[in-house]
Amino acid sequence: MNIFNLGGGSAELAGPASAATCSRKACRANASWQLLWNNPKIHTPDRRKVWLACGEHKAWLEDYLQTRGLWKETVPLEAAETGGNS
Repeated sequence: MNIFNLGGGSAELAGPASAATCSRKACRANASWQLLWNNPKIHTPDRRKVWLACGEHKAWLEDYLQTRGLWKETVPLEAAETGGNS
């Protein structure tokens, strides 16, 4: 069981690219953005958690994190795959 693919299907069988789905509840679209965030109450300043976003939900997820003071940066998903932020 893969905890990152609880929506069904098998990420292992489908390949790594298909595992990158949007983090918005009930969205199964391919992600093209990484929203980097941390909770300063429980994470060290350099720690970055990652939510993935499709183009449709990028702004919604950014707003959610910004409203709570958690958002740090948004980067294209491809940048991380080629050696960008990790």
